[in-house]
Amino acid sequence: MNNDRSAKPAAAWPGVARMTARAFTALFGGYAAAAALASLLARLLPIAPAEASAWGMILSFLAFAGLGLWAFHERRLAIVAAAVWGSALVAGAAVVLLGARA
Repeated sequence: MNNDRSAKPAAAWPGVARMTARAFTALFGGYAAAAALASLLARLLPIAPAEASAWGMILSFLAFAGLGLWAFHERRLAIVAAAVWGSALVAGAAVVLLGARA
């Protein structure tokens, strides 16, 4: 009964690192993407600024939940990271380039 437990945790570390990266992407990247998308939506909606901001914030909860669930559903972490962080960067850059609402 040779039960060597030192080999099992060493093999589990890549899985722990991948899950940590996935959780970081889901939580922080999902928050960044949801906030940037909410800001972009509030900027682009052709309604009063207060109502546009409210709609953006309401829909950001749906975006954050959807991105978080999808981050753990998708098999490949690279696809998740590229989509979540990429959408956050693109939406954030679009908000900056569009500027304040006139």
